[in-house]
Formats: sequence, C-alpha cells, structure tokens
Amino acid sequence: MSKRAYSPKEIAAKKWVTLPWGELWSEPFGFPAENASWFISGASAQGKSSFVMQLGKELCNYGPVAYVSYEEGVSQSFQRRMDYLKMNEVQGRFRVVVDESIEELAERLSRPKSPKFIIVDSFQVACWDYGWSYPAAVALMKKFPRKCFIFISQEHKSAPSGKPAESLRYICDMKVRVIGYKAYCLGRSIGEAGNHYVVWKEGILRTSNEL
Repeated sequence: MSKRAYSPKEIAAKKWVTLPWGELWSEPFGFPAENASWFISGASAQGKSSFVMQLGKELCNYGPVAYVSYEEGVSQSFQRRMDYLKMNEVQGRFRVVVDESIEELAERLSRPKSPKFIIVDSFQVACWDYGWSYPAAVALMKKFPRKCFIFISQEHKSAPSGKPAESLRYICDMKVRVIGYKAYCLGRSIGEAGNHYVVWKEGILRTSNEL
C-alpha cells in the first residue's frame, strides 16, 4: 500500500499548537510547535547547562518536564544550578531522571500523565551507556509524536561530537548553539534575525572584558 501524499492546500490547512511564551523566548526562538524537536549544542563552560535548565523551567508552564540527567546525574554542580535558578518554583512539574535505559524511559513515557517535554543530557552519554543510537532516538520520537524531545550535545571542534549527534541535529526542528553565555537559534523555527537569548548577563560582560 502506497503512503499518503499531501496536496499544497492540505498542508496549508494544517494547524499546530505552538508555545505561547513571551518576548524573552519568542524573539530569539519564535513560536515553535509544542512537540517540536530540539538539538542544543555548545562547548564546555559556555553556559549550555544553565540555558537548558532555564528552558526546562520555562517549559514547565506548558506541561510536565523530565530532565534525563545522564551526564551529570544529581551531582553537586547540578544541585547548585537548580538552586540558583530557583527550580523549587516548579516543584511538581519538573522531575530529574537518572540511570534509565531508553527502554525504561519509553515505559515511563507510556504511563498516564507522563512528561510532555523530555530533556536528554547528553546524547553522547545516552549512546555510550544507556542503549541509545540515532535510529533509536528517531524511533522514540515517532512512538511519542505529541511529546517534545530536547537533545543536548557535546561539541568537538565547534561541531556536535560524533556521527549519531550530527545526524540527529540535521533532523531536529530547533537547532540551538550556546556560545559565550548566549543561545542562538539556527533552526527551522527562528525568531527575529540577530536576536539571541541571554543565558548569563554577568558572564557575557566578563567574557567581553577579557576580550
């Protein structure tokens, strides 16, 4: 049986539920669909982890969030980050998951009232230690098409580290790169040209002074 082919009229008539966030987020990132896939990359010490936590906190306004902390677990630095970003304000809507395989995560997502937004940090550690791969990530997104998957990636020489991450970045809707405490959207749903999200104002000033 052949697959369905859409006409231009049918495509134009499709409706998307988008994130109704304010200017702080819409100016750099536009209004992506709630189930859009994200790929966030950045080198170490550029503000990537803080940005991801801030994004997770914002998404709690629109549904439950699961932060799959493969790389850090619940370390002291992770605890400090949650503290200074006041994640206690989203108590009940934000959960941290550690040491779950991709099969166990899929089981979690199959339950009633399961998370709507899933942050996987990082995709490299997920592949090395928890049974993930590029095909497995794609299959999981297809299995839960109404959920939003946000993949965090390490970098090597200013590019996602490893072929699986490069392939995943290619298919994700929202491509974000964090550089010098600023998050830039490079993806298909983009805000106003030249805009960026300020992750840490003091860090930007320090970096500018050093330069």
